[in-house]
Amino acid sequence: MASKGTAALVSWGDPSIQHAEEDTGIDRLGLASPLLGATGWIDGLARLIAIDTSAAPGRYSGAFAGVLQDMFSPLGFSFRRMEVPPSFMPEAEPTPRISMIAGRRTGRRICTLYFNTDALPAGEGWNRPPFSLSRQGNRLYGRGTADVKGAIAAVWSALRAADAVGLGLRFDPVLLFCTDEERGLYPGLRHLASEGQIEGHVICLNGSAAPKIWTGSLGRIDLTVRIEALGPDAGAANAVEAAARMTTQLVAMKDQIEVRTSTLVPPDSNPPGAPLQSGMAVSAIRGGDGGFAPGSCALTVSREYLPEELFESVLAELQAMVRHVSEQMPAFRVQAMLSGHRAPVVAPDQGPNWPRWQQALSWGFGYSPSNFRRAASREPSPMGFVQQAGIQEILVGGLGRPNSQKGEANEFTTIEDVEALARSVLAYLADVPEIPRY
Repeated sequence: MASKGTAALVSWGDPSIQHAEEDTGIDRLGLASPLLGATGWIDGLARLIAIDTSAAPGRYSGAFAGVLQDMFSPLGFSFRRMEVPPSFMPEAEPTPRISMIAGRRTGRRICTLYFNTDALPAGEGWNRPPFSLSRQGNRLYGRGTADVKGAIAAVWSALRAADAVGLGLRFDPVLLFCTDEERGLYPGLRHLASEGQIEGHVICLNGSAAPKIWTGSLGRIDLTVRIEALGPDAGAANAVEAAARMTTQLVAMKDQIEVRTSTLVPPDSNPPGAPLQSGMAVSAIRGGDGGFAPGSCALTVSREYLPEELFESVLAELQAMVRHVSEQMPAFRVQAMLSGHRAPVVAPDQGPNWPRWQQALSWGFGYSPSNFRRAASREPSPMGFVQQAGIQEILVGGLGRPNSQKGEANEFTTIEDVEALARSVLAYLADVPEIPRY
């Protein structure tokens, strides 16, 4: 699919561009912005969408890495591959997971941009091909358009436009591409964090296009509880009944959990200003199949916890609750195993770069400073692993809109939003003393 004006970009050295007597970064930023629509980003996005990244990583990571290298290597990025060790994986996989690190280093400060390249399966309900970019008016449809793939295209467009006009950057961008599944473990990101491969401050672009200053998130612990009948005559039905009994008793304990509140700035709520609360849920009872022997069953206990709570204490409390209930079921063996954990994110906006990012979003999307709101999220974030590695400041943006069907059938973004995000990234990275006011 060709975008309008995908011919080769003009360069700053082109004689058709009139130089001011004194070249400033602001001049070049002004020249770069109109070129975003001519960078060919729609073609690049089409190549990304065409690869089904909801499959097992071994089936797509090589092809996807090849497209990324085709896009970013001509811009001066060098790529490194890092294999994720089995110790970071939830279970053995036949093909190793590979993380990609792309850097263009000139000695400036580092700005790291993180991309979780996995996508949700297409699912049902699509009335157009999920893995083929299609266009209707200003809308671009396909799995990942409103998520990470649209964001990758926006960053690529911004960097191409900057290079075309010789716009210098105040940061050296480092791009992290991780095949991180959505089960709460994020092996690629955790591995890079543990190896000290995350530098500077971080921009995460899988969020919303709203004028929001992200103030953090709750953490979450997931326990898989397996219940196995001890008696020879017990069947799967008995194990399922035992699991249902445990679920009922654990849910009855929620009240003592959910009275705890956080000092995090809350999300939009009714009534306004209602504090974030911890929570607990029990779900996914499975028994008799799916790898479980007859007479056995499993369920998942999820516990959202506050930044003020310690992981070790929350885990011990959760395990004690399961143990208390299991003591009332002597005919069954109960095992509780940690199956997922995302640490809370605390004060990611307390750093020197958030004001500039807010200015960049204003310039890119046309927001007024008065439009911005401070908001935390109940949904846990993998950025907790980043903070545990010593990186405090995390900037958030993206393409998500309330009606964009992100992660659902007929997911879409708009040409205007991708180019607005590209303008925001362009302005943020540009070596200009101050971003122009919108």
